[in-house]
Amino acid sequence: MKLVRIKSVEPLKDFMVHLEFTDGTNRDIDLEPFLRGKVFQSLRNNPQDFRAMKVDERMGTIVWENGADIDPDVLYHNLKPVWAEEKELELTK
Repeated sequence: MKLVRIKSVEPLKDFMVHLEFTDGTNRDIDLEPFLRGKVFQSLRNNPQDFRAMKVDERMGTIVWENGADIDPDVLYHNLKPVWAEEKELELTK
């Protein structure tokens, strides 16, 4: 099975982005739920930093200059952000 990766990214309004995947599909995704934790703090607080994203061709995902990135599988398969999954696990304990 061939992995689907991100081919291109275009920032839209707020934290919305338009993604083109390597299988030819396109999707508009709100990245706001994924921007949690220290590495994403500057991106949440500075729209200019957020919009400076690019596609790392080797990893096939979007990255930022500060080292932040988001797993392309999470974006392609509409999976929950890690922090949300961890919160659900805590609630079930």
